Amino acid sequence: MGGGLRVPGLASLPAPKGLPLVERSITAERLVAELEKVFAAAGSPPKVLRCDNGPEMISVALQRFCEERVGIICIPPGTPWNNGYIESFNRRLREESLNRNHWTSLLEARVVIGDFKDDRNRRHRHSALSDRTPAEYAAARSHTHHPVACDIN
Repeated sequence: MGGGLRVPGLASLPAPKGLPLVERSITAERLVAELEKVFAAAGSPPKVLRCDNGPEMISVALQRFCEERVGIICIPPGTPWNNGYIESFNRRLREESLNRNHWTSLLEARVVIGDFKDDRNRRHRHSALSDRTPAEYAAARSHTHHPVACDIN
């Protein structure tokens, strides 16, 4: 399969799960549709989304969608350390999935990357989450996350 893949760099703090979206190109409208599904499945949106500076992430469509619903923080270009959760996830995605596989179709890439995300969220324990999986951490949370030292647009 030639060409690159897009996997959105977006995290719902504090436990990144990654969107179930793997495409050759992602429009802002498609990203918004996926977020609507994820928020509905979760019962509500998170307090804040922290995202990279991909064109779909800084779009007017995403800004409108988040207005009155969820805060959005776009990290400054060239500062991946400001988005440590998703950068860690992306590094592991590259090392443990993208660099180890050659896909013959977009469907195959979606399945392999989806399995990786599921493993990271449901089976892999994270030291930053008190050695729980992100799914266990999210289920045990009895508080609403409030970001510290971040401006919410």
